[in-house]
Amino acid sequence: MPASATTTIDQEEIEKFSAIAAEWWDPFGKFKPLHKFNPIRLGHIRNEICEHLSLDRHGKKPFRGLRLIDIGCGGGLVSEPMARLGAQVIGIDAAEKNVKTALAHAAEQDLEIDYRATTVEALCEAGEGPFDVVLNLEVVEHVADVELFLSKSARLLRPGGIMIVATINRTMKALLTAKIGAEYVLRWLPAGTHDPRKFVRPTEIRDALENAGLQVRVPVGISYRPLLDAWRITDDASVNYMVTAVRP
Repeated sequence: MPASATTTIDQEEIEKFSAIAAEWWDPFGKFKPLHKFNPIRLGHIRNEICEHLSLDRHGKKPFRGLRLIDIGCGGGLVSEPMARLGAQVIGIDAAEKNVKTALAHAAEQDLEIDYRATTVEALCEAGEGPFDVVLNLEVVEHVADVELFLSKSARLLRPGGIMIVATINRTMKALLTAKIGAEYVLRWLPAGTHDPRKFVRPTEIRDALENAGLQVRVPVGISYRPLLDAWRITDDASVNYMVTAVRP
């Protein structure tokens, strides 16, 4: 894992996503894959939070009263559904253009979301938190120091709170599908979106979160079914996967 003593920011990654920030809400644009599997991951997030916090998953606003932070929020594809479910949402992103896109879209939807162009370490230094829910979705593979990033993220979580991490495994299968297939064959993503050297194994996520005092559950996979053109939650974590961790 890349190491950095002071920051989790990778400036090249910020510039990469800033360049396409205006396309976050285009379901047929450069973020089409996120739009395709967003419903599946949102359903999993809802189930995990409701189960852990003993909430009614069938309620209209089951997250009412929860403080939730979406780290690496991008254009707000997850922050907005979380707000609709009743959560008090803070969305942060190191790319100011992403935050501006998220703010504009939330205003169009008449949603109150506290978006900020900042970093997780800056929030920790400012004494922000604690939060009932911390989300790190498709962001750890873009930071400069995974262990530091997850350690700082864990500091934001209250006792009894829940964190969910989603990322890409560092396997040959992930290289062939999430990198070569998605970027150069199917062209689902712009070439260069991912650096496969920065993909993160579940054991690395587990070790970092356990070192930060969290209890880590077995990861689940998010797998693409080409015949159905659909994504499903599976037990195959060899490419895309999600990890749930809780603070005792």
